[in-house]
Parts: sequence; C-alpha cells; structure tokens
Amino acid sequence: MNETIAPEFLPLVDAVEAHLLGKRHAISLTLAAFFAGGHVLLEDIPGVGKTTLAKTFAGVMGLDFGRIQFTGDLLPSDILGVSYFDQESGKFVLKKGAIFTQFLLADEINRSMPKTQSALLEAMEEHHVTIDGKSHDLKEPFFVIATQNPYEEVGTFALPHSQLDRFLCSFGIGYPDKEAERAVLLGGGRRAAAAVPLIDATAITAAMNAVQNVHLSPMLLDYLQSLITYTRDSGRFVYGLSTRGALAMTAMTRAWAHLHGRDYAIPDDVQAVAGEVCLHRLAFKEGVTTLARLRHELFSHVSADA
Repeated sequence: MNETIAPEFLPLVDAVEAHLLGKRHAISLTLAAFFAGGHVLLEDIPGVGKTTLAKTFAGVMGLDFGRIQFTGDLLPSDILGVSYFDQESGKFVLKKGAIFTQFLLADEINRSMPKTQSALLEAMEEHHVTIDGKSHDLKEPFFVIATQNPYEEVGTFALPHSQLDRFLCSFGIGYPDKEAERAVLLGGGRRAAAAVPLIDATAITAAMNAVQNVHLSPMLLDYLQSLITYTRDSGRFVYGLSTRGALAMTAMTRAWAHLHGRDYAIPDDVQAVAGEVCLHRLAFKEGVTTLARLRHELFSHVSADA
C-alpha cells in the first residue's frame, strides 16, 4: 500500500521501519491510533515483529516504556500496584504497578485470567486506576499495544466482545514480502541505530489536538453512517458496530487524514482504516472473518458516491 505520509511525520515512520522492514502500513496505523488517543490490539503469530514495533515506536516517540508478560497467575495488583504499610514512615505507601508508564506493551493478554484483563482494560478506558479506594492518574499520553496469538487456545482466556471494543483498532504484522525478507536475512533491521526520540511532548499534544479538529464533510459523514448502518442491518454479521465502534472509525479516519497532511478527511481515509477498526468488532455469521473479507464486504456493498 502506497503511504504518502506528511513530511513532519515521515521521520517517525522511517525510523520505526528501519527496525521493522517492509511494514510501513502497520507502523502508520499504530501512529494514527496513537494520535487518535486509542489503543492497538496486535493479533498475529509469534516472531513477526510485534515486540519490535512496540519498543521502537516507544523509543521514537520519546515515551516511557513498560512491558507486562501476561500469564495465567498474573493478578490485577501485579499490573496496577499495591499499597503497603511502611513501618519507618508509619504511613501506607503505594508501590506502583507496571501500568504507570506512558507506553505499555501488554504481551499475550489472552493468557491471563478475565479479572486481570479487566483491570488493564478499565485503566485503558479511564486513564486512571483505583487502589484501596484512592484514584491515581496515569501518565499522559497513555498508550497500550496488546498482543495475542489468535491461533493458540490452550491456556488462554478469550477477551469478550465488550472488552475487545476498548481497542481502537486491531491488525496483524504479517509476513514480510520477498524483498523485505531478503533484507532481513542479510541482517537489515538489526544494524539500524537504536531508536531515539524524534518528537517532543508539545508536538505530540499539538498533533492530537489537530486530529480532533480534522473536518468531516456532510458527504463523508453520510458515507461513514452508511458503512455503520450496513454492519447493523445487512444481516451478515453477528453484531453490528456499537456506538463506540462508530466513534472509533471516525477517530481513526481523522487521524489517518492528519497523518497524510490534510485537515479534512476523504473516503480514502475511511477505506484505509475501516477494516482494522472492524476486524475485532465484527464477525460474519457464516465463515471466517478476515481483514480482506471484511474490506470486500463493506466496500463492495457501500459506495462512497451513494
């Protein structure tokens, strides 16, 4: 897919791609989700670069990086933290959990128990955690990339539909193409310089504010609503898009437009992100739900010119 990233964001994408060869679209989607204020669910097999994407992205964006390896015995307090009585000071002291960071990689989230998953997902939604009845704000910007292997069932706890909805978008990294894989085999990526911050907090805030102000014309809103309505009324899906899902598609459309240097959105922006917004929210009543099938279903039945 041809990416025409705006000049101010091009160094960010290039820097991450130097470590994750040939995965420009996945990098751009991650950047768009970040500027939209959402979180990303990466579903793919091990060894395709999910962790590389997360670590390099955090380094380039200048964000504090934290990682949680989800396991069956992980408790909510391991993520959020716990308060304990300190005998020297005579006070209760908070020992912060791994969630007190700006960029959190939640690795293999479907390996933990549902109550542990819920602790993370509630914090993602609220941007604060409550420990022993006291609320604690998380650092801003707060961004989560969660990973899960969609093909592994033993020892996993599938996230319910209501919790999957907390992620702005979902996609996989996928295998590299032949050219990129040849470069990887020759050592490309490993030779790239360590990721360094290429953007500061002021510029991040400005980009996030600009995304919210991207103009959506009445015609584009008609297109968005036609797509949303089709997911609900066509009878092809188990559930249609929720209101949160509709807002997610709007937010990603705005972010994609801004990432490509425009202060207004066009149908191409919708089509670039709609599949990834819907992939973890929609399921066909019959057959397997894939990104390619979702895109074909939506865009062959709902025209941008209608």
